[in-house]
Amino acid sequence: MRHATTGTLDALEPLLVRLRDLPGLTERRRGVFYRRSRAFLHFHEDPSGPYADVRFGDEFERLRVATPAERDALVARVAAGIGWP
Repeated sequence: MRHATTGTLDALEPLLVRLRDLPGLTERRRGVFYRRSRAFLHFHEDPSGPYADVRFGDEFERLRVATPAERDALVARVAAGIGWP
């Protein structure tokens, strides 16, 4: 599984916009988000679709984000993880 290419990030742009709106996240490079000074979320691509690696606690968890429902679930989990209602 490789890091997301520009084409994949282009397809995920509406999701990236939603993540950019969450308080406490900083996008240091397109599609690479930090929380405070620590890497928090980035994207990968695979033949089965795009995935997000999100740091919940000390470890990253890989979540598929190929469908609108999966993207909504990611935003909800990230918002809950950073303490946003």
